[in-house]
Amino acid sequence: MSQDEPNDFATALHSHARDVEALLRELLSSRPRHGEIARPERLLAAMRHGVLGGGKRLRPFLVIESAALFDADREAARRVAAALECVHCYSLIHDDLPAMDDDDVRRGRPTVHKAFDEATAILAGDSLLTLAFDIIADPAPDSDAGRLPVDRRLELVTALARAAGAGGMAGGQLLDLEAARSRPDEAGIITLQAMKTGALIRFACEAGAMVAGAARPDRERLAEFGSAVGLAFQLADDLLDRTAHAAAMGKATGKDRAAGKATLVDLHGAEWTRRQLSGLVGQAHDLLSPYGGRGSMLRSAAAFVAQRRS
Repeated sequence: MSQDEPNDFATALHSHARDVEALLRELLSSRPRHGEIARPERLLAAMRHGVLGGGKRLRPFLVIESAALFDADREAARRVAAALECVHCYSLIHDDLPAMDDDDVRRGRPTVHKAFDEATAILAGDSLLTLAFDIIADPAPDSDAGRLPVDRRLELVTALARAAGAGGMAGGQLLDLEAARSRPDEAGIITLQAMKTGALIRFACEAGAMVAGAARPDRERLAEFGSAVGLAFQLADDLLDRTAHAAAMGKATGKDRAAGKATLVDLHGAEWTRRQLSGLVGQAHDLLSPYGGRGSMLRSAAAFVAQRRS
């Protein structure tokens, strides 16, 4: 990695985040879309609180940069990125609820159920989840540039549903809730993390190739890259949960340990975790080797995930 690459990455991360957030603001306007009856303002305010409250927008970045490997339509990639961010933010709203992780702070601000109330938070999460599939399936987006063939939209909807549902993120959340009681072994922890955290990151990377209509081997390669990045993300998160202060993280830390949930960091220690992170970054970089310099931003993203401090 060159000396300039981290700065280039930070600029691109910020730029993509800004572009996706602009689209999300448009999608969460008060004006009803075709087929809608009305948009209650309190519900929209809660949705905006949950999805426009900052964050790195890493998953949208991965969609957009994976699509760029194959010269995909940028506006179509931006729409899929926004849809994925709706799913991710819905999951955070629901995870923060008292029935789940019971958190009061997210990204340095009150969680949605604290800023509004529990019922509104549930409905805001539900609405963001359904909006995600609306964004992808919409046959007539505002811009011709954002249109995708029907078969690609169908593939993307199916892949996102499976990444987010019982066999992916939602199922992983259930396993996580049970972890304090069931005390999963190493294989169980890896499965839990691959579902709860890794599934959407894997989708993000494969989705870019899907937007472009890339060949199956390229899709599989990007999905494998996403799996490596997803595991690195969770390992880094668990390490930060043990070592970082809540103020730096923008949320409570140490909660998994207090709840008796084991992680790979607990099983093997911090040094082992750092070695694993280094290996996962190397694996991710190797998977991008066929794309040469075109994969530089994705390589930087893998390093960023492993080395992040918040």
